[in-house]
Amino acid sequence: MSLIPRSLLAAAAIAMAPAATAQTSFVDLRAGTVGQQVTALGRQMRTSIVVPDPGLWARRVPALRGRMTVETALARIAARARATVQPVGGVGWRLNTAVAPPRRPRRTPVRLAALPADTAPDPDILVVASKRDTSRDQFAGQVARVPGVELERGGAGGTERLVQRLTSVTSTYLGAGRNKLFIRGIADSSFTGPTQATVGQYYGDLRLSYNAPDPDLRLADLAAVEVLEGPQGTLYGAGSLGGIIRLVPNPVNLSATSGSLTVGSSATEHGQPGLDEQAVLNAPIVTDRLAVRLVANAALEGGYIDKPLLSRTDVNRTRIMGGRVTAHLALGSDWSTELVGIGQRIRGADSQYADRTGPPLSRLAAVPEGFRSDYGQVQAILSGTIGDVHLRSTSGITTHDLLERYDATPAGGPARVFVQSNQTRMEANETRVWHSGADGSGWLGGISYIHNRTLLRRLIGAPDRPAPATGVINSVTEWTAYGEGSVRPLPGLLATAGLRATRTTLKGRGQDVSPIVVAERDDLTARRSQTIVLPAASLLLDLTKGSKLFARYQQGFRPGGLAIEGDFVREFRNDRVATIEAGIRHNARRVDLSVTIARAAWRDIQADFIDGFGLPSTANIGNGRLWTVEAAAGIRPLPGLRIEGGATYNDGLIEEPSEALVALAVPAGPPPGTSARALALARLEQIPNIARFTGRIGAIYTRSLKDAEFTLDGWARYIGSSRLGIGPVLGQQQGSYLDTELTARLDFVRFGVSASLSNLTDTRGNRFALGTPFATGRDQVTPLRPRTVRIGLDTRF
Repeated sequence: MSLIPRSLLAAAAIAMAPAATAQTSFVDLRAGTVGQQVTALGRQMRTSIVVPDPGLWARRVPALRGRMTVETALARIAARARATVQPVGGVGWRLNTAVAPPRRPRRTPVRLAALPADTAPDPDILVVASKRDTSRDQFAGQVARVPGVELERGGAGGTERLVQRLTSVTSTYLGAGRNKLFIRGIADSSFTGPTQATVGQYYGDLRLSYNAPDPDLRLADLAAVEVLEGPQGTLYGAGSLGGIIRLVPNPVNLSATSGSLTVGSSATEHGQPGLDEQAVLNAPIVTDRLAVRLVANAALEGGYIDKPLLSRTDVNRTRIMGGRVTAHLALGSDWSTELVGIGQRIRGADSQYADRTGPPLSRLAAVPEGFRSDYGQVQAILSGTIGDVHLRSTSGITTHDLLERYDATPAGGPARVFVQSNQTRMEANETRVWHSGADGSGWLGGISYIHNRTLLRRLIGAPDRPAPATGVINSVTEWTAYGEGSVRPLPGLLATAGLRATRTTLKGRGQDVSPIVVAERDDLTARRSQTIVLPAASLLLDLTKGSKLFARYQQGFRPGGLAIEGDFVREFRNDRVATIEAGIRHNARRVDLSVTIARAAWRDIQADFIDGFGLPSTANIGNGRLWTVEAAAGIRPLPGLRIEGGATYNDGLIEEPSEALVALAVPAGPPPGTSARALALARLEQIPNIARFTGRIGAIYTRSLKDAEFTLDGWARYIGSSRLGIGPVLGQQQGSYLDTELTARLDFVRFGVSASLSNLTDTRGNRFALGTPFATGRDQVTPLRPRTVRIGLDTRF
């Protein structure tokens, strides 16, 4: 039997207790498909609900909230879905189609809302990031999917909320809008330079950035965030060495008006208070034809770092304002178009690092080190079906400007500041067609275009008049064709193969270069073209019911470019990762488990380091390899309770350091002794910013009360020790701390109240050992935000 019919008949039959038709309960079903709502309702009411028609199962219905019996709830779902309700033997229900569906019903990717905590992961959840609606049960690879309601439970936050939920994703901690993200131990450097990110970030089908840091968009009003561990070069191209992070938005509802408003206030021990607000509005303009969805958010994060030399306290206050708007127009005959606008503005009064020695939560910096980030993106999307073939085309324009100030004061010298400005402009399009079979077979073909231009400017000198230093302009143009296909050569075996061919043109030139250097050198510009071919292959084997074994091979790459070293501009080459992995996963009613082991070979690693002038630079530092072992498990020992845990072990090694890297470790001068040289070279072996061990344990408990639903969500995450970066200047240790959070929520019919406590033990820790890359005579740490309590209120209609 194929997967879809089996799920229609069996997934809803999850409890065989007699249907309590007269018993009322609080029902809160988010807008989605009939299948999503009856599955959630059946589990909550402990009854069996059968929907035999696949068209009816996939039909979209609006949200349903209130106190009611299961019979009333089903009647309302049926009325909205043009269906009828039929009792079945006194123990369950059946929904039948009352009006024949259109000849080719509109097929929308299923985006499940969060279900009660005692449910098992649903194998019918679609991995939207697979680009062809592959169910998670039929996806050969490591994928994590965090529901949006979990990310918003204590108020909408940025990417750190996702990092807190997973062990495979890590981050630097320069500040909001300034961080680099890493997946599966593929980490290159500690600060923003001309290198492309190792993680691809997407909103829908469009890349959020190219070689800029994480824009740190608020994770608000999302169906889920998906993480596909990498490399993912065949489907996503350059810049996905570690994997991709994809924000899956809640769809626009064409038939019903709805909205919500959330406000929160927080108090931080040893620091200033904070505020956050969020509003969501879904408004049909022409029912079932045209509607808009608006999301707006604002946050004030109170500071907690003091600067005694400037007589200032709690300097690292950060203000964030942003939002997005989506207009959806149904064109008829299964075709639609969307226009999406995203914007966010971040203003940081100062950085969040402190001195390792001296008074806690303070630093002896002589200048303000504020930063600002402005992000904007516009997308235009066309999608539809031709027969059984789906088509989707997404075009977009992105702007991302980041300005950072660093303390560059030498020990005992006058105050100096280093200013770095990174301005990115990107135009992109992706058009693809695909067909998906119910058994996981199918095919995908697509083309894409990206043009990205980055201007990196730098100034250094007195705080009130820093002088221009050498900068660089890098531009990359990519033309790509890719394809993937899956077949079942044998029962229980799914084989997939894919190929991507990318033609990349790189252009670069120096900016604000000294006239003396210009006169002496003729290599201040560069142009290079290359063709990259990235293959992929995987096997997925059905072991037993609910158990899968998979093996996968894939490659990824990043193009090269121009970097700055002192007053000079020089080229660095593209780097490439090839990974082979194998894993097993099991999904049952009360237990789910997955274990994956992967080995990556990384050639010509691009990384940032501190050059001989004390300034950040970029180079190819050699070849390396990385072993990764991951395990995740969840158990539902009691109704309403889910306990989950995960662990990641990374063993990364730079096996063949480049000559430039060895020169950094062993400076010019008298030859060091054998032991001193061995010690210096040993410091270069570990890939930076990646802890060998990261572990997490959490629990979610949900219980229905008389007039509300109560949820308690708590977790603890341990991050092991790691090295800051490459070279002797960036050799500091960091990590080895425990982060914790506890959130309680009462959800009534029209409003909710929540309370959360983060960093329960008021741990200082050291998340990141860099605040400024300059040798100022001070060891640096980035402590956790001190113990913080937040109270939130929300209402919805």
